[in-house]
Amino acid sequence: MSRINDFVVRFANVNGTGSASANFLFAKSIFRMGIPVSAKNIFPSNIQGLPTWYEVRVTEKGYLGRKEGIDLMVSVNPQSFKRDIGSVKQGGYFLYDSTRKLHDEFIREDIHYIGVPLMELCNNEFSDPRQKQLFKNIVYVGALAKLLDIDIKEIESLFGDQFKGKEKLIAPNMQALNLGIKYIEENFKYPLEFRVERRDLVGDAIMIDGNSAAGLGAVYGGASVVSWYPITPSTSLVSSFESYAKKLRIDPVTGKNNFSIVQAEDELSAIGMAIGANWNGARAFTATSGPGLSLMSEFLGLAYYSEIPVVLVDVQRAGPSTGMPTRTQQSDFISAAYASHGDTKHVLLIPSTPTECFEMMADAFDYAEQLQTPVIMMTDLDLGMNDHMTAPFKWDDNRKYNRGKVLNADDLDSLQDWGRYKDVDGDGIPYRTLPATHPTKGSYFTRGSSHDEKAAYSEDSPTYVRIMDRLVRKMETAKSIIPKPQVYQQKQQSDIGVIFFGTSTHAALEALDILKDHGVVLDAMRLKSFPFQQEVADFIENHKKVFVIEQNRDAQMRALLINELEINPKKLQKILNYDGTPITADLIMQHINAAVFQPSN
Repeated sequence: MSRINDFVVRFANVNGTGSASANFLFAKSIFRMGIPVSAKNIFPSNIQGLPTWYEVRVTEKGYLGRKEGIDLMVSVNPQSFKRDIGSVKQGGYFLYDSTRKLHDEFIREDIHYIGVPLMELCNNEFSDPRQKQLFKNIVYVGALAKLLDIDIKEIESLFGDQFKGKEKLIAPNMQALNLGIKYIEENFKYPLEFRVERRDLVGDAIMIDGNSAAGLGAVYGGASVVSWYPITPSTSLVSSFESYAKKLRIDPVTGKNNFSIVQAEDELSAIGMAIGANWNGARAFTATSGPGLSLMSEFLGLAYYSEIPVVLVDVQRAGPSTGMPTRTQQSDFISAAYASHGDTKHVLLIPSTPTECFEMMADAFDYAEQLQTPVIMMTDLDLGMNDHMTAPFKWDDNRKYNRGKVLNADDLDSLQDWGRYKDVDGDGIPYRTLPATHPTKGSYFTRGSSHDEKAAYSEDSPTYVRIMDRLVRKMETAKSIIPKPQVYQQKQQSDIGVIFFGTSTHAALEALDILKDHGVVLDAMRLKSFPFQQEVADFIENHKKVFVIEQNRDAQMRALLINELEINPKKLQKILNYDGTPITADLIMQHINAAVFQPSN
């Protein structure tokens, strides 16, 4: 039976061989045919030589999460043959480099084999050793194009985009592509029973990774200073910011940069510089991952207690310690929410798409200045480094930055009494000044030790309690400013609810759709921020049982919900995935079915 626009292709390559760009070329060509795709790069932490995988899911329904089971495996790495062959679904296909004969131990009777002599074809056609290696990847893209009925014109167009300014590279790439096409035409039946067919299902969607989106969001959000220390998977976010800033932040008269990027000696220095720049009136940020967040905790406590705005992006990876640096997880939520010692609490933003990475990153600077506190955007490797189909970015050119309660010189002249840490509006947010605002007024000493409303050092117990209680009021105010959760139904339809967030969203929504098709309707909520608003508490209160879907071992978001909202732990059921790969709808449904719909004895 023919399957149109509904299958999964996995590529098995060797890291450092240029395969990722070829695999993305494959995914992008299908996207250009108007068909939704989801691409996941699963790569090792070394530079080259170890197995790497790249999954492309094609689905007319637009689901962007991973799917269990491989329909077509393209394996050009003998190191992983056994594993790769074992992952192919019954009746699926295994495409391999047949330059060397496949050993009998790799033969399965229930799958189909497509042998293409990739290296032999390249050796016969090209003389340069590097070209032979790189073009081997393009040859299998050509073979796939024929097997799956991909429009060759789309691939040719992508070559034109990729090699703009280097047009001489287009011809040899087309040559390699045609080698794969011709070999399939001469040796195999085509297309396969699953294939692509042109549609108009992507609209004006774009494909971009979350780090690039966040880097652009920082530019639009007014960031002018970045201090950072390299760490996977956040490094490309800063690189992206630099790239966009060089296009958008160059003074047209002088030609000088209207931005500053400083590579610090370590993560602690990076966050310290960002805090200092914000204290001086700039909009500054840094980016890191779990190990960096740990090192930054001391300074985050300083910014919280001294009430200095700063923006941090945590692109989460698998921990603890070094963990698996190139695998994805949602495992930093507790450490981020309460980063530093003592009683601290930080604002967290949780995007689920590159579009939200752009929007929330831009908004983060407003939130940080409005609340005078650190704001941490929680993404992960899957969102940050993989290309996702997402809505185009929008920006209102009339938008004004919200600098919060900042006093100017005239304000200071009119005030009879001002205290840096004095709450005059009842919202927990004091008024602040920026350096050099006034020649004689508005100065104060910023310290991380205990202080009174005038910023003077104080170890008076009642004074300390007043300051700490005001910070609690500020977090209550934050709830009305930061994004509210998204509820996916107009009215309650079930006594069972599901809560999810970030990149778990895509698999969760797919699982809910499939369950609904089978007559099982569950209510759902997506968390977008922390601290939690009343809507979150109400959602949990209104359901007998709530599943919390997350990608870590210890159910960190569930723990936060229990701690912050004083929820009965028995009410919140765990659905966890922590193997370093994105969670799937299959796993979610498996857990829900086992917990709710298992027949009683």
